Amino acid sequence: MLENQENDLSDDEESSAMEISETGTGSAAQIAMMMEIDNWISHVWMVRTFLKHSDEATDDEELAEIHRGLYDFMLALGPSLDSGDAQRYLKIARKKIGKLRAATADFVELQPEVSGHMNFKMAAKSLSLAVKQIDRLLQESD
Repeated sequence: MLENQENDLSDDEESSAMEISETGTGSAAQIAMMMEIDNWISHVWMVRTFLKHSDEATDDEELAEIHRGLYDFMLALGPSLDSGDAQRYLKIARKKIGKLRAATADFVELQPEVSGHMNFKMAAKSLSLAVKQIDRLLQESD
């Protein structure tokens, strides 16, 4: 099922991919990979935003470190995405994926202590799923 979703770009995504292929660097496969990873990063962004603005993060330095770690991964990729440099984007993503995995593992472990609320449970699940898919895509692009 996921394989079918990866190849089904919306009109906006297809247009963005075409613009990047005309102005950016990297093969069509690398550009498509960058766009797919960026789709999954939207989930990471939402979890990071949820954590950052939660009352629990105000009082918990470990939780604050997690949302900072998520942001660090996304911040590092932004300039390459903006310039359409798929080669650099993938290189940086491979370099930073370990820290993203670690932040995710830390959150999954810490989450029950922070809150048993369904919002936190689903944030941990969403983050784990997104990072697993980003990691899988990066491994496929090696």
